[in-house]
Order: sequence, then structure tokens, then C-alpha cells
Amino acid sequence: MVSLKPSKQRRLLHTLPLHQRKKLLIAKVSDEIASQYGIKRIRVRKGDTVRVMRGNHNGKEGKVTEINTRTGRLAIEGITRKKADGTPVYVWIHASKVMITKLDLSDPRRREKLEKSKK
Repeated sequence: MVSLKPSKQRRLLHTLPLHQRKKLLIAKVSDEIASQYGIKRIRVRKGDTVRVMRGNHNGKEGKVTEINTRTGRLAIEGITRKKADGTPVYVWIHASKVMITKLDLSDPRRREKLEKSKK
């Protein structure tokens, strides 16, 4: 960030273009994945299994069901809260506060990219 002013930092985050917005969704990977593929962090995708590392839901693990690229937050199955009328809603957790424990390799491009980084 260039400025120390919180208002300018917020404005910068809200006006980010798409190619820079994807950087908000990068998370650390577990030690097993890091040793297997030779990477330290990767972009979170729907279908990945993640473990929450910070906050009230610390230690909980689940599959990513939704991703909000606008805020850089994830909805994880099993991590919900109840609204006043009793209906459950997802608790949105920032991607930097989770660790990927299992990758979804159904996409051939992602698998190919990981195999390339392995070498």
C-alpha cells in the first residue's frame, strides 16, 4: 500500500482490477502439499479443503463452498451461524486466515501447473 490513510487503503481494495483481486485469495498450503509440489501458497478454489488458523473458528476444517472475490473471503461448509430467525448462514473467513489441507485437482490446468512447479 502506498498510503497510510485507512480511507485510501479501503478505496484501493474496493477498486482493484480483477487480475490483482485474485491475490486476495491466496492461502498457505499444508506441509504435505508443500513437500509434494514444492509450493508454499496457492490460490484457494471452490472444492479445496481448508483448515481455519485464526479467529473463533480456529482449528475447524471443511470444504470451500463459495468464494467472494470482492472481499477475498471464503464460505466453508460446517462453519455457520444462526440468524435471528434461526436460519443458518455461512461465516465468511478471509483467505489469508486459512491453510489448504487438500487440493481439488479436478481442473486439468491446475494439475498441469502444479506438476510443472514440482520439477
